[in-house]
Amino acid sequence: MPAFDLATRELERYRPEVQEPPDFDGFWRDTLKEAAQSDVLGSVRPVESGLRLTQTWDVTFRGFAGDPVRAWYSRPAGVSEPLPAVVEYAGYGRGRGLPHERLTWVNAGYAHLLMDNRGQGDQYGNGGATPDPHASAPGGPGPAARGLLDPRDYHYRRLITDAVRAVAAVRALPGVDASRVAAVGNSQGGGLALAVAGLVPDLAAVLVTAPFLCGIRRALDLTDASPYGEIGAYLSVHRGAQEAAYRTLAYMEGVSFARRAAAPAHFGIGLRDTVCPPSGAYAAFNRYGELTGADPRKEIHAYPYNGHEGGDAVQVRRQLDWLREVLEPGPVSSQRG
Repeated sequence: MPAFDLATRELERYRPEVQEPPDFDGFWRDTLKEAAQSDVLGSVRPVESGLRLTQTWDVTFRGFAGDPVRAWYSRPAGVSEPLPAVVEYAGYGRGRGLPHERLTWVNAGYAHLLMDNRGQGDQYGNGGATPDPHASAPGGPGPAARGLLDPRDYHYRRLITDAVRAVAAVRALPGVDASRVAAVGNSQGGGLALAVAGLVPDLAAVLVTAPFLCGIRRALDLTDASPYGEIGAYLSVHRGAQEAAYRTLAYMEGVSFARRAAAPAHFGIGLRDTVCPPSGAYAAFNRYGELTGADPRKEIHAYPYNGHEGGDAVQVRRQLDWLREVLEPGPVSSQRG
């Protein structure tokens, strides 16, 4: 697929206006306040993963509406001191899978919490273990369109709330330095990490690649690929639902969350990405932190000949080096994108 979005020079200065609902902040404040009424940790059980150098626990924490959400908590074996933590969010259609699948952050010396995606896990990977008991509102069969007609019913209201609660959960776990917690994710996971950065004011860092839910309305015009394609397919049948859908999606817009974020941020994007068009990521990056007055450290890496896979392992290595600089004590040299 050749490049199909804006030219690189246009992307680098792309700062679109954001159509935010007037009660955007109140909507999320009330949603998170309701979720916080429940103690965040449920159960923490050690599991045998077959790995000698990693210890893993099966964690259940309370997310949206107090619903139980599953996660894997892992840390280097034999290390007792509190460690900085990485909370990772999985991609669309994936669940948390098996505990030995994602070892990069543990091998780098971090505590690692991998959150399950409620109501997902049946499309890719090795499944999930978290149902979504609130998925009965009108909308399409896929998560991207569930409850699309009302922001209070929408799937991503619940999933974003779970993502915020995952940060509270990892801070309550043993062996975690609660002051050094980073949010990480690719695709849908990147969109969740960016939302967390906008909703958790004391996050230590955020790393996103090919983020979903950024520049949503433009993405719906550019691509029919899932997950955006599921929203388009729903609206192709429910022809009078467009404005209601746009209103709902405005509460989930990653650019709006990015504007409210203050943590150091690391972005990656493939310029031929037809799943999550690059203009959405650049819009979030270019407007990142503008409402906080913090002037946060940020950088972005673009891969001109890559699609949704972005920089793949090259990008991960860049993330490892960057996060070590941000989270470890001592002076850091700022590199701004």
